[in-house]
Amino acid sequence: MSIRFDGRVVVITGAGSGLGKSYALHLAGHGARVVVNDRGGNVEGAGASNVPAQLVVDEIKRAGGEAVANFDDVSEVKGANNLIGQALDQFGTVDVVICNAGILRDKSS
Repeated sequence: MSIRFDGRVVVITGAGSGLGKSYALHLAGHGARVVVNDRGGNVEGAGASNVPAQLVVDEIKRAGGEAVANFDDVSEVKGANNLIGQALDQFGTVDVVICNAGILRDKSS
C-alpha cells in the first residue's frame, strides 16, 4: 500500500536540487501539488537563478503532476511570506512544509 498525497499542497524550500528535489519529485509522484522553492544560488550561497526550481517544476509537469516555482529567499521574513502567499494564491491551502533550504559550510577539516 502506497501513501497518497492527492489534493495536498506541499511547500519545499531548497527544492531545486539534492534532497529537496528528491522530496518534490517523490511527493508529486504520489499526488501532491508542489511549490518548489529555490533561489538558485551557488554552493557558497551567492547569486541567484530561476533555473533550478523551474527545471524541477517542468519535470513534475512532464510526469503529469502539478507544481509551481518560487524563487524567494526564505532566510528573510518577506521571502518566506511571499512563498506561503504564492502557495495560497495558487492552490488555496498549505498542508505540508519541508524546510530543506541551506548551504553546508563545513569548516571542520
